[in-house]
Parts: sequence; C-alpha cells; structure tokens
Amino acid sequence: MTEKKILIAEDEPALRFLLVETLEDEGYVMTEAEDGQLAKDRLAQQEYDLIVLDYMMPEATGIEVCEWLRASGNANASKPVILLTAKAQEQDRLRAEQAGVTLFMSKPFSPLALIDAAEELLEREDA
Repeated sequence: MTEKKILIAEDEPALRFLLVETLEDEGYVMTEAEDGQLAKDRLAQQEYDLIVLDYMMPEATGIEVCEWLRASGNANASKPVILLTAKAQEQDRLRAEQAGVTLFMSKPFSPLALIDAAEELLEREDA
C-alpha cells in the first residue's frame, strides 16, 4: 500500500503543528501550508490523497481554495476536502457544501476525530 499524502492548510502554527504531528504518527505523509495562496500553490504542484483546509486563512479562505480546486481541473480537483472551522452556523455549512467541501468539522475538535475522518474518507477513495 502506498503512503497517503495529506495537505494541511492552517494559519495557526500551534494547531497546524498538532495536526501534522498527529497525522504523521498515523503514517501519513504531510505537507503544510500556512495560508490559502500557499495551499493553492502546493495543490497545483503535487497530488494529494486528502486536503485539510482551515476556513479562515490569510490570502484565501478555505472556501475560496476549495472553489478554486474544484474548478481547476488538476489532479486534486476531485480529492476529498475537510474544512476546519469555528464558523458553525448553518449558512457556513451550506456555503462549504456549495464550494465542494467533503466534510465540515467544527472547532474545537479532537485530533482523534480528524484521524477517524481522514481514515474514513481515504477508505472511500480506495473503494
């Protein structure tokens, strides 16, 4: 089985570190981006198995990155996207759905919940 590659775009360094370390401990190969533009750059350069985006980031929000990704036609355009957000209102969920987000996770969340979500989405991709 090949190693699964995950891009995580999160502007908060401490949270990004926690998430990267947690997912690396599960055997995933992690790439980091600290803002939305870097996330787009990474997505344009390399193929990933899963993309994890923070909603509120400088340069481009997670929603904007997801909209760009779905319209890009590149190798990542149909990959699963998890959106992490403190914006948990129904209108935010609808906006995320319209952008093509696969899974919406409200902050705060357990890193273990992210592992479970990642495993489930990656298993679906392999099926």
